Amino acid sequence: MNRSMISASVTLGQLQHKLDNVANNLANVNTTGYKRRDISFSDLLVQQMNNVPNRSPHPARLTPMGIRSGTGASVAGTTLRLEQGTIKQTERMLDVALTEPAYFFQVLHNGETEYTRDGAFYLTESRPGYLNIVTGDGAHVLGTNGPLEIPANYKNVTIASNGSVEVTLQNDATINVGQLLLANVHNPQYLQAVGNNRFAGPNEAGIALADVLQTINNVDVVAQGALEMSNVDMATEMTSMIEMQRHFQLGARSLTISDEMMGLVNRIR
Repeated sequence: MNRSMISASVTLGQLQHKLDNVANNLANVNTTGYKRRDISFSDLLVQQMNNVPNRSPHPARLTPMGIRSGTGASVAGTTLRLEQGTIKQTERMLDVALTEPAYFFQVLHNGETEYTRDGAFYLTESRPGYLNIVTGDGAHVLGTNGPLEIPANYKNVTIASNGSVEVTLQNDATINVGQLLLANVHNPQYLQAVGNNRFAGPNEAGIALADVLQTINNVDVVAQGALEMSNVDMATEMTSMIEMQRHFQLGARSLTISDEMMGLVNRIR
């Protein structure tokens, strides 16, 4: 009876993780460039219970006889899904979308390189007469030669499909100010979410940055005047939430029944 309660309580805790993940996906359904996460569960955890003592000094069996008892479900891990989101045309000069799912913008935040799919960029003063291209919270967008910087007397900014950034000045002169620095992520599960819709490199022992991504530029994956929407499917997430709620209710009911049965046993005289 006690094992039944343990199994139910452990499963409830793991289901809560799934519900939290679904809620996070739904909360970011309208977040530009957001990538949803999926949670997978492992098979039932099992525990070896010895129920027949071995009295032979030279047993033929190498493992003790016993039964295997389930102790609930366990979250095996979360998966970052990089499927392409819908491209929405905005016609805004500093809105930039990535048209292939494995690429990320590289930005500099507090001296650390981070990665994002959110291409809603802005301008902020860097030094007299110059402006930096930054994210919504001020992280510097990186080019091949460092943070992208344009003259303050710009008239127009043109970002080509290969990431090349050209600025037209007020006197109609055109200058090239750099090229967007991108990351091609081939092992996204080792990216570490750091908030503000950005990721950092791996922090696990034995995993190098080169095992996760490759710095790259001059690839035709950039679309100016557009933003990538999140890849969260509302219908799928709502269905998953209802399913998890039903599982949660079943687990809670199992816990209640086990508690009631233990109460009956304790009242037997």
